[in-house]
Amino acid sequence: MDIRRITEKTSVSPQITAQDLPAIREAGFRAIICNRPDGEGADQPSFEEIDAAAQAMDIKTAYVPVQTGMVKDADVAAFGAALDDVPRPVLAYCRTGTRSATLWSFHESKKRPIPEILAATKAAGYDMNGVARRIANGGKTPTDMGDAKYDVVIVGGGAGGVAVAASLQARTSNVSIAIIDPADIHYYQPGWTMVGGGIFEASQTAKTMGSLIPRGVRWIQAAVAAFEPADNAVILDGCRVVKYDRLVVCPGLKLDWEAVEGLEDTLGRNGVTSNYRYDLAPYTWQLVQELKEGRAIFTQPPMPIKCAGAPQKAMYLSGDAWVRNGRLKDIDIQFMNAGGVLFGVKDYVPALERYVDKYDATLNFFHNLVSVDGVAKTATFRIAKPDTEPESTTVDFDMLHVCPPQVAPDFIRVSPLADAAGWVDVDQATLRHASHDNIWSLGDVMNAPNAKTAAAARKQAPTVAENIVADISGRSPTAAYDGYGSCPLTVERGKIVLAEFGYGGVLKPSFPAAMLDGTKPTRLAWFLKERMLPPIYWKAMLKGKEWMAKPEKLKVAAE
Repeated sequence: MDIRRITEKTSVSPQITAQDLPAIREAGFRAIICNRPDGEGADQPSFEEIDAAAQAMDIKTAYVPVQTGMVKDADVAAFGAALDDVPRPVLAYCRTGTRSATLWSFHESKKRPIPEILAATKAAGYDMNGVARRIANGGKTPTDMGDAKYDVVIVGGGAGGVAVAASLQARTSNVSIAIIDPADIHYYQPGWTMVGGGIFEASQTAKTMGSLIPRGVRWIQAAVAAFEPADNAVILDGCRVVKYDRLVVCPGLKLDWEAVEGLEDTLGRNGVTSNYRYDLAPYTWQLVQELKEGRAIFTQPPMPIKCAGAPQKAMYLSGDAWVRNGRLKDIDIQFMNAGGVLFGVKDYVPALERYVDKYDATLNFFHNLVSVDGVAKTATFRIAKPDTEPESTTVDFDMLHVCPPQVAPDFIRVSPLADAAGWVDVDQATLRHASHDNIWSLGDVMNAPNAKTAAAARKQAPTVAENIVADISGRSPTAAYDGYGSCPLTVERGKIVLAEFGYGGVLKPSFPAAMLDGTKPTRLAWFLKERMLPPIYWKAMLKGKEWMAKPEKLKVAAE
């Protein structure tokens, strides 16, 4: 816990947990204001959890969620109203404390001199000079000048962002690079399916962000508020401005938990879980072990989502566990898929259907989860089959594994970089922005029609790095991404159907069929997933070592 005092009555801090409440009470705080929306981070406790622990200690609470980097006048007004309603001293928190410090600064600007605000926040470890400029500029952050400038700025420190930085460094040594990401922890998200299946420990999938940023790359631990491509500028939380010559955008997806009514209120209890959250994947395995009879539901929302196979991977590994402990005959497995097919590339479907039969699972297509009542243990689905009127059905469950709806982050969807659907608009081969020649994008947030997987980012990163180096040298793009994605479908403990494909569902196997036929379940594919892919991720992909990921040459059409 890192409490930072701004005044005698107001302090701010990064994310707190329910376990921190006794110390917060001991420090004399009488109230807490949460400025972080639920579901923003993969390891984030909900406000409801914090609120329950606070009430038990007679600490008042207020929930004033502010989208990362997006402090608006209405947010400042709501923060001020919360300050009026709760007793002092008060502790406000968000992911890093910056949003809370920013809200306090704007609120206090009506009655305190700016130098006094800057001094108080600086003493607490927050630079609010950008806030001062925004106030002086009539409420709009000026972007003609910046607080810092780099040759290449990368937004997002996930798989794509770190890999691009490392791949750039492998190609050139005289380029200044910065990665912007507010997170302290970097997660190997493909491992969460294995955590939910009892194969990996959650701790195996997490490393500190600082340990992974390549040496010589500046890590700016902040959230992005907005892009101003006309000025080659990125606006950060706290209204700071970072300028760039070239920009790479790869912040990942937003998991839209709140799109399902009642879901946030029951995640992590009442038998409701998800392998899409670091802290919930172990709960999946706990539920699988504890379930002796009843109905287990596994959901898949409309596309796009991270790794289209992940929702059914959870089903297969759970079914395999119930086969092994002899309980499958007493468990009714239901797969509720908002789409109309089991898997989007037909070559892999026959093998998957055999496992659906093995686990006696019922496939329910065009079923989209819209609400959950955790206490009653019921889930409601909207059924929208082609050429029929939509209807709804409510189903009882004993275990519910949810894959949440997924969208581009808010600061991407409202930006000038986005297409009409909210995704970063790129050329699908070069991954260069369709309108801004000095901007590239990769990973889950861009609009190329490929599978959103870590394996895709592994191929995309060298492509982006190669094309940026070419651009710096004054040359046209030289590298092309072919849409490659991989989805190791864990159909049972010890066997995997290794789906590898590119644009249009064209198969892109990495190994000869005689060695590894990806359309069939094999132990070799399991060995690759369990033993080889994690070290390849940590020690090769994130280090700029492009094993089996060298970029393809761009084919230039003849004139």
